[in-house]
Amino acid sequence: MNSASLLVDVARGLGLTLLAVQVPMLLLLLVRLMPGRTRRPPIAPRLTPRTDTTVTVIVATLNEAKRIGPCLDGLMAQTAPMLEVLIVDSRSTDGTREMVQAAAARDPRIRLVTDEPLPAGWVGKVWALETGLRQAKGDWVLGIDADTVPAPGLVGAVVDAIEQDDYDVASFSPQFRDQTSAERFVQPAMLVTLVYRCGAAGATQPPPDRVLANGQCFVARRALLEQLGGYAPARASFCDDVTLARHLASHGARVGFLDGSHIIQVSAYVSLAEMWREWGRSFDLKDATPIWRRWIDVALVWSAQALPLPMLIVLAAIIGSRGTLAAEDAQSMLLEALLLVNASALLVRLMMLIALRNSYAERGWPYWLSWLSDIAAAWRLTLSTARTPTRWRGRQYDTLATDGAN
Repeated sequence: MNSASLLVDVARGLGLTLLAVQVPMLLLLLVRLMPGRTRRPPIAPRLTPRTDTTVTVIVATLNEAKRIGPCLDGLMAQTAPMLEVLIVDSRSTDGTREMVQAAAARDPRIRLVTDEPLPAGWVGKVWALETGLRQAKGDWVLGIDADTVPAPGLVGAVVDAIEQDDYDVASFSPQFRDQTSAERFVQPAMLVTLVYRCGAAGATQPPPDRVLANGQCFVARRALLEQLGGYAPARASFCDDVTLARHLASHGARVGFLDGSHIIQVSAYVSLAEMWREWGRSFDLKDATPIWRRWIDVALVWSAQALPLPMLIVLAAIIGSRGTLAAEDAQSMLLEALLLVNASALLVRLMMLIALRNSYAERGWPYWLSWLSDIAAAWRLTLSTARTPTRWRGRQYDTLATDGAN
């Protein structure tokens, strides 16, 4: 066998292997995305008060002075059923506490709470949420992150939505705002990996082990949450929202994940580097997903999201050198199959730009070209899957058992 024949055989073997992986992964992706065709539209704000129920809002803080101002303003604009706002602070030193105290002087519903020193085995945010839960008085508990901007009518809207669909627990995807051009070029590709792995917000109820959640806006019936262990089941998790949601779903709670782009915005990071580090810290969902499933998801993202564009470029070069695909030989049939699969996957990916456009307050050319960052997003997911995080928001967690879903 000469070297040219060997190269042809190797190329054919690689093509067949890639096809054997891409076809089932593309079919799996289409099954996951199919419910999104009839997904519920974004939740609308409720601007009229409700007096038949009550909500306690809990905000965990640690040195959030640069970000919490818009959140406090948004919470002060809420009407009933919001009963109280518990800002659970972990001894901030940057002026966060003073900002909260100033807000409390203007709105008596706001109360500053200082949590006890962090117990062993707990992530700081989760401990703060647990501290707030122990003092909450509302029928519902609504966790809000300090870097979010609640729209007027958010609190009433989340209760309306959860009751309309008879959920016990629900969380809401936000609209991202104030992103740099670099963030808008990369972060949407990372967001698409979540949709590819877990489905779209507002779609039908997934099985408990596929539930997705967003801790930036997470509401639950207080009595049910207390009955099922509070936030303790997620105490060591860096993706505490998903870990808790899946724990509750596995115990019979109806858990929803809905589109909240009209009721809450988030401005979390100031640079691409910070987003790459912090967003990528836990978006592989390692604390809530078995390791074998995480690597299947990595394979899906690479084969159905990251590789189609470079594969189409390579195929175009090969077809250009051959001059035609008219011949019905094995090589031509393999090239046609690879072309069809990768073109279909790229078409699905481009359609995601339209589906997710309202998740971004500012879009422009960086957003519409974000599909060119799919390889970077797949690489970040791979790194996140392979590594166990040890830092979050300035705290070190070397002894946490953060990979308990293995």
